[in-house]
Amino acid sequence: MDIDKKIKEVLDKGFLIKETNFAQQFKHYYKGKVRDNYSTDDERVIIVSDRLSAFDRVITLIPYKGQVLNQIAAFWFQETSKEVPNHVIKVPDPNIMIVKECEPIPVEMVIRGYITGSAWRAYQKDQDVKISGIKLPSGLKKHQEFEGPIITPSTKASSGHDEPISKDEILNQGIVEKEIYLKMEEYTKKLFSIGTDLAARHGLILVDTKYEFGIDREGNLVVIDEIHTPDSSRYWMKSTYEERFNAGMDPEILDKEFIRDWLRIEKGFMGDGEIPPVDEDIKISLCKRYIKNYEILTGLDFNLSVISPDDHPLDRIRGKLVELGYLK
Repeated sequence: MDIDKKIKEVLDKGFLIKETNFAQQFKHYYKGKVRDNYSTDDERVIIVSDRLSAFDRVITLIPYKGQVLNQIAAFWFQETSKEVPNHVIKVPDPNIMIVKECEPIPVEMVIRGYITGSAWRAYQKDQDVKISGIKLPSGLKKHQEFEGPIITPSTKASSGHDEPISKDEILNQGIVEKEIYLKMEEYTKKLFSIGTDLAARHGLILVDTKYEFGIDREGNLVVIDEIHTPDSSRYWMKSTYEERFNAGMDPEILDKEFIRDWLRIEKGFMGDGEIPPVDEDIKISLCKRYIKNYEILTGLDFNLSVISPDDHPLDRIRGKLVELGYLK
């Protein structure tokens, strides 16, 4: 089936995962912007919805988004597991990930290879600005590559905006113990190195990303949540970057920045006030960008047929959780 037609069919039928409702059968429940988390004593069942967040708010629903995110994260967790331990136990369904229960660390490790996004906007206003305590070189151009990746941590807020924070502030305030923080830095550099190398081999630039960490029940530091997805990372097409950069043009984007730009430029929306409706063609375009990201990175065809023409994907998810013994 034509991909545009299939995506439109999902939209027309409303076969999107807005939320799940299994809390009564689990010990704990936490609803994130995109992921619904259900916990037992030792495990966490993560169901990745089709919710799209931007500017720290849920904006709309995008067909197949949860499936793309879950399967890309699963791919990257597998690719990096020999270098950096993670929380994954198994991935029994396109939208489900079973993971070890961990104590999250309230700092996100953001690592940047290029100046773009919020860092560029701050730098454009004042070249003397410090990003998470780091003074950037003068004279940088938008989308320019740094001499080497920089780590710009942020606080992991339970609600509202995450805020940049320096390494010294993290350590001086005792937010994270020094030994653990240094290990987080080490893992962040390893993950980003693996990610940039693999992306480059497949014709993409991994521009920047963020990692979340937690401590498992054995006291080990592990990477949690998601890694290198088009929600948590910026990706550009490598083949056209140089030409477009030299011409002062924006790169070809294969991540969520596409809809952030659309909201900012077309709708004048920066997160405050009423959320504007998202046009159907924008939803379809973003869905196709996410699918293209998945197919380029993994070398696999994306399975559109995982959403049945007759059954809502929540029926499939519920059935799998019953099969696994989490639901009755």
